[in-house]
Amino acid sequence: MANLARAPGGGRERGRHYTARPVKRIVILVSGRGSNMQAIATRCRSEGWPAEVVAVLADRPEAAGLAWARGQGIAAEAVSFKAFAERERFDAALAEAIDLHRPDLVVLAGFMRILGASFVQRYEGRLLNIHPSLLPAFPGLHTHRRALAAGCKAVGATVHFVTPQLDHGPIVMQSVVPVRAGDDEATLAARVLATEHVIYPLAVRWFVEDELQLEGGLVRHRRGASQLLA
Repeated sequence: MANLARAPGGGRERGRHYTARPVKRIVILVSGRGSNMQAIATRCRSEGWPAEVVAVLADRPEAAGLAWARGQGIAAEAVSFKAFAERERFDAALAEAIDLHRPDLVVLAGFMRILGASFVQRYEGRLLNIHPSLLPAFPGLHTHRRALAAGCKAVGATVHFVTPQLDHGPIVMQSVVPVRAGDDEATLAARVLATEHVIYPLAVRWFVEDELQLEGGLVRHRRGASQLLA
C-alpha cells in the first residue's frame, strides 16, 4: 500500500512539489472471523485512507480473522487468553503485542474479552469499539434477544470510544434498524451487522482523517457530517 504522495528524487517531478501525507497505523483486535475487521481493512485500501492496518491480533489462535489478515499481507498473531491465569497478565501481554506495531488507533472488532481499566486508559482517546445496540441501551451480551423481549421497535449499532465502563463511552456514530414482524435473534442480528459494516469503517476513516472532535464527553464531526445512519 503506497503511503506517500511524493515523487522520488527530492520530492519534485516536472516542477511540482509533493508532500508526505501522515499515515495513521491501525491495529485491530478480533476473536472470530472479524467481519468488521475485513470491512475496515478493505475500505482502508480501496478508498486510499491516510492509514494502514498494520496488524490484526486475536485472543484465540483459531480465530478465522487471523488467516484472512495473513492472506491480505497483514501481520497477524494470537495472544491466547487461555495462556494466562490472570486477566491482568493477559492485558499486559496483549498491550505489549499491540505496542510493537506503534498504533495510532486500536480497533475492537468482535473482540470478546473485557479489558481492564489500566489497558483502556493506556489507549485512551485512540481505542474504538462497536456494540450491536443503540447504547446506552442493552450493554453486554444477548442484545438482540433482550431488545426483542422488551418489544423494541428499532435497534441498531453504536461505534464509541472505549472507557473502563463496559460498553460505554463517547458515541461516534450509530445506525438504526427497524424491528420487523417475525424477526428473531438471527434475522435481526444479520441486518444490524450489515449496518455495522457501513458505520464502523466510516468512523475509523473519520478518526484517521482527524475529522472527530471529542469535548465534554461528546464526539462531533468537525465538518458536521451526519453521525446517524437511519
